[in-house]
Amino acid sequence: MKTTTINLDIPSLHQAYQSGELTPAMVTSHLLERARDFRDHNIWIHLATEEELTPFLERLQNKSPDEMPLYGVPFAVKDNIDIAGMPTTAACEAFRYQPEQHATVVEALVEAGAIPIGKTNLDQFATGLVGTRSPEPWGACRNSFDPDYISGGSSSGSAVATALGLVSFALGTDTAGSGRVPAAFNNLIGLKPTLGRLSVRGVVPACQSLDCVSIFARSADQAQTVLEAASKADPDDPWQRPAPIGRKPLPEKFRCGVPMANQLDFDGDEGAKALFAESVRQLESLGGEAVTLDFQPFLDAAKLLYEGPWVAERYLATSPLIQDQPDALLEVTRGIISQGAKGSAVDAFSARYRLQALKKQADQIWDQVDVMLTPTTPTIYTIEQLEQEPVARNSRLGTYTNFMNLLDYSAVAVPSGFLDNGLPLGGTLFAPAFQDEALLALASRLHPLATSTVGALEDPLHSPAMEGSEGTIDVLVCGAHLSGLPLNHQLTSRNAVLAETTETAACYRMYLLAGGPPLRPGLIRDEDGVSLPVEIWRVPADQFGSFVAGIPAPLGIGKVELADGRWVPGFICEPIGLEGAEEITHLGGWRGFLASR
Repeated sequence: MKTTTINLDIPSLHQAYQSGELTPAMVTSHLLERARDFRDHNIWIHLATEEELTPFLERLQNKSPDEMPLYGVPFAVKDNIDIAGMPTTAACEAFRYQPEQHATVVEALVEAGAIPIGKTNLDQFATGLVGTRSPEPWGACRNSFDPDYISGGSSSGSAVATALGLVSFALGTDTAGSGRVPAAFNNLIGLKPTLGRLSVRGVVPACQSLDCVSIFARSADQAQTVLEAASKADPDDPWQRPAPIGRKPLPEKFRCGVPMANQLDFDGDEGAKALFAESVRQLESLGGEAVTLDFQPFLDAAKLLYEGPWVAERYLATSPLIQDQPDALLEVTRGIISQGAKGSAVDAFSARYRLQALKKQADQIWDQVDVMLTPTTPTIYTIEQLEQEPVARNSRLGTYTNFMNLLDYSAVAVPSGFLDNGLPLGGTLFAPAFQDEALLALASRLHPLATSTVGALEDPLHSPAMEGSEGTIDVLVCGAHLSGLPLNHQLTSRNAVLAETTETAACYRMYLLAGGPPLRPGLIRDEDGVSLPVEIWRVPADQFGSFVAGIPAPLGIGKVELADGRWVPGFICEPIGLEGAEEITHLGGWRGFLASR
């Protein structure tokens, strides 16, 4: 008989902690008991003991959810990421070691109040997208919906633990799709952050130059909460890189690239094809315009990951074990990784040149679109089907995932709905590097259109719409910078996008300033004023300074009150500018003035 569940949504847990209904000790004790109900899913390599959890619980004493964003939130960690005091195996017993320090990303989450419940199963040395390449005593990790189906990999246990309500979120890794594929197969959000966004110190390397720590979450907003807590600067990690000050915002009316029909592979699965088509329609309902693209540069780049010299990185990470104890690795894992010993420096540079050419072609496609959508995988297989063609079907699962880190893009897997057999599938939104928050914002609106529940649970999905405005500054414009007017190019040339058309509070007056061209209005706050139409443009933060520097006196940027009570940076006029100016308030704003001429 299965134990009852606790709603593990982060906001729900915090509310229960604040009210005293639950304590972190009650939650962890419940989850350790509940984990026993799913032993046959082969989720855990090491499930924490009550004793091992004691230090994490003790550090929460005299703290509260108001002080720690992840206070008492249980999470799982893929067993190629270190937790101090718990063994790391990478699903290879001969590789087992006991780390003395947390991986940087684990340390950041623990500092935020999160509690690691244990280490999860994976495809050995993170080599696979299936979740079945784990030897005894652990074995193939099984899908959270149907144990006859693959869970996806390599971060299999992390996805299944989240989908079955054993943790609130989980960490995986994603070099070739290992975070996105299991998310798609278990009805979860799977965030593959920008390469280098999160520290990989304390992570067993697969391809060190391409490895990412990934996040499995119940909803996009919770993925962002975890991302914020995990984004700890690590001066000792040579692979981490800081996020830029400015980010390109996603416009309200956005262009979404999709592959041409003959480049969409569903391995004959008509249900998967229909789910992807529905995801495209749902994006269009959110303001997207589907743009069909030639996807060949991305597909060609994907082939380089395992057919090129990057396999040598996997060999470099495991070569001592392969040379000294070859039988310690599964035959399929050893066979794949051993190919990395055969390449030459000439091969490496040749592939690097090829990748650079493909990236140039792929990056140019971004001039046509703001975001792209692909299936996360062509389809899903039973464990029996996979065993019939273990290498070919594993490779096929990486069709739309393998290129992502090679081309340096950010990505998030989003549930697409369910096949007739009850199994979930997902699509992947992706964009250039450091667009993580913008993608999560879009995912927050797309996700509830596909499903109303979380993972394999009956928990209702709560996915509040997010703005994705990190790295941007909103600027109110009221005159020549409005859409289609002469100075609007000063915004669009800086990658600014129209965020909102709205009105000021009812306390402003507008004047036609002397001089020109171009003609310019002056907006003045006056308690006897009126509400005037304006636009709010979202500007990348690193472009804001140059934009403001070009504003001539008597205009400047100050704070303007909107009709809904918000205050935003926007154009205002110094009082001296009213000398010789003509009041045009009665014309109802700048466009009203232009129409009257």
